[in-house]
Amino acid sequence: MAAMGLPELALRLCVVPLAVASLWEMATNRQADDTYGEVRFSDLSGFTYLVGINAVTAAYAVASILLSPFKSFTQYDWLVLVLDQASAYLLMTSASAAAEVLQLARHGDRDVSWGEVCSYFGRFCGRATVSLALHAAALACFVALSLVSAYRVFSRCHPPGVVSAADGSEPEPKHAQEQGK
Repeated sequence: MAAMGLPELALRLCVVPLAVASLWEMATNRQADDTYGEVRFSDLSGFTYLVGINAVTAAYAVASILLSPFKSFTQYDWLVLVLDQASAYLLMTSASAAAEVLQLARHGDRDVSWGEVCSYFGRFCGRATVSLALHAAALACFVALSLVSAYRVFSRCHPPGVVSAADGSEPEPKHAQEQGK
C-alpha cells in the first residue's frame, strides 16, 4: 500500500492548526462584567463539547499522519474511512451544539424568557464566533477527507456480478461481449 497522497496529507495538515486554534480560542474565552459576573466557555455545555471534539480530531489527524507510512495491515484504509467519517460527524454535532448556544446568546429566546447576553459579553461572543468559524473550516477538511478515503476504499471494489444458476460462474458483462464481436 502506498503512503497517503499529497491532497490527503495537505487536508490532514490543515485540520491540525484549525482544530487547535478553535480549541484555544474557545478554551481561553472568558469575560467578566461588573453587573452580570463572569462567563467562561466551561459554563456552557455546547462550548465544552466543541473544545473536546477539537482536541480529539486534532489528535486523530496527527496520529493518522504519523501512522500513514506504516500501513501494515490490510484493513487500514477501511479504518481510516470509518475514523474520518466519525470525525466529520462529531465535528458536525459539536458545531451544531455550539451554534445553538451562540444563537441563544446573540438573540435570546422570548418564548422561554431568555434574554440575549452578547450586548453585555460582546468580546466573549466574538471569540466564540471565531472559534466556531475555525471549527467549521476543520469540518470542511474532514468532509473532504471522508470523500478521499471513500474513493480510495471503493475504487478498488468491483461491481457485483450476476451469478449464473447453471454453473455458478459470472457471465461476462454486456459491454465486454460487444467488444469481442
